[in-house]
Amino acid sequence: MNVRECLKAHYLLFDGAMGTYYNFLYPRGERTEAANRQYPSRIRAIHRAYLSAGAMAVKTNTFSPFDVEGETLAQTLEAGYTLACEAAAPFDAAVFADLGPADPDDLLRAVDCFLSLGADHFLFETFSDFSGLDQIAAHIKAERPEAFIITSFAVSPDGLTRHGLHAETLLRQANDCSAIDAAGMNCVSGPSHLLRLTAGLREMPERLSVMPNAGYPAIVRGQTVFEGTPGYFAGRMAEIGAAGARILGGCCGTTPEFIRKTRETLDTQSSTVGISSAAHNRSTPAAYKGGRNRLAEKFAAGQRIIAVELDPPVDADVSRFMEGAQRLVRAGADTVTIADCPIARPRVDACMLAAKLRRELGIDPIPHMTCRDRNINATRALLLGLSIEGVRNVLTVTGDPVPTAERDEVKSVFSFHSAILADYIRRLGEENIVAPFQVFGALNVNAANFDAELRKAQRKREAGVCGFLTQPVMSDRAFENLAQAHEAMPDMKILGGVIPVVSERNALFMNNEVAGIEVPDEIVTRYHGLDREQSEALAVELSAAFAKRMLPYTAGWYFMTPFQRVSLIERILAAL
Repeated sequence: MNVRECLKAHYLLFDGAMGTYYNFLYPRGERTEAANRQYPSRIRAIHRAYLSAGAMAVKTNTFSPFDVEGETLAQTLEAGYTLACEAAAPFDAAVFADLGPADPDDLLRAVDCFLSLGADHFLFETFSDFSGLDQIAAHIKAERPEAFIITSFAVSPDGLTRHGLHAETLLRQANDCSAIDAAGMNCVSGPSHLLRLTAGLREMPERLSVMPNAGYPAIVRGQTVFEGTPGYFAGRMAEIGAAGARILGGCCGTTPEFIRKTRETLDTQSSTVGISSAAHNRSTPAAYKGGRNRLAEKFAAGQRIIAVELDPPVDADVSRFMEGAQRLVRAGADTVTIADCPIARPRVDACMLAAKLRRELGIDPIPHMTCRDRNINATRALLLGLSIEGVRNVLTVTGDPVPTAERDEVKSVFSFHSAILADYIRRLGEENIVAPFQVFGALNVNAANFDAELRKAQRKREAGVCGFLTQPVMSDRAFENLAQAHEAMPDMKILGGVIPVVSERNALFMNNEVAGIEVPDEIVTRYHGLDREQSEALAVELSAAFAKRMLPYTAGWYFMTPFQRVSLIERILAAL
């Protein structure tokens, strides 16, 4: 079969899911790829069952061919490719060398094996990002220019991969790569959700591939099953085709009967199949009626912003926190920022405290959101809650790692890093799922390699970050880096970090035990022998001097309150 010619006149229908169907027929928990050599007749029969059902292309049984016990990679791939070709030949069907996510070097080894076998169709499926796919595709085309290459990404119902990247971004990257012939979505989501995502694409790839799961899995008598029905699946697939997908097929749970029903429906229904209401997502939605962002208005008016960080309490008594926040606003603070479980120790949830500040005191806070403790679902749920509560500003940070000794009990999540989280929040606002947020990022002016830090900041800026809160600026090097950041990103709102040093012991602790803070030796020396009152007086003097020195490079200040000493911040603000 000539795939390109087929797509000009028609659709291309793939088979279903070899892995789940094999394990349904032979439920012994074996590696499916091992069956290529151990039970070749089983694999050949499954390929033929899908082809007899109407599949026009089959995937080799090589999704995860690495480290099959007792076999070399070449043996596993040769067996899988040979079986697929033998089954496909009587049907004049296309055979796609199939590979799932793996280390790029391993993928290149597998690709070279397939090329040596004569493969000229490739499917890279269930990927979570685009990393390395362009280079692999270019490598294939350099060896075999006529090859047809599909890249497909596993996305959740809200359009995100497990790395937090949106399908539309990945499809655009693939579509922009000249070596890739088609791009699409598969796995994780059922047909209705992939229909909604397909119909909502603002930029339709030239050749879109969509291969949903049969539905969503359930546990029945200890076995994972998919309870979707072939007729329902086929109807949604016809709608996906009408919405713009030309390459169709099935993923987990789709048996030959799913493909048979899909082929019958595609062949009998007209090209004017009605598209569900999800298609209306192509149009720009009505503006979100979500209230004001007074902090954004102050920035827009050119006002200098004073942000003060106040750590949440470790217990449920928030009276001191609420009183401190109120005092800070009276002293001149425009916003209160709230850390999200700093140094990975549990405290009152920053976002819930932010909602309380907004609701009870009318303060426009900036809660920090780390990527450490929430998966995509929890993050989205939290953003919906903040939107309802009128909180319109967040600071995205990757988050401090969990201490090594606790990692057996406390598990990090890291579905995002801070730039991806910022992009996710921006997208939710653009799609009117939440009110638009003003998203800030962190900028470490004390980084040993500031050029690398600046490149990270540029990526955050591209992801939708509108400004940065910096680590404390005390050393000459930190001031030079701050000036460099201002010159490189003049449109960014930079709030220069100021943390009052309250004693010699405090300075030594920050230098040795707090990442991202640098207290110059000459400042440490000035605190030697001072009592608390003298130390606080020096802290006011130095903090005010630092704040004034950074005036030309910043749109405001970001003060960090040490040990809940609100009175000290009040004195510094008065000195300014």
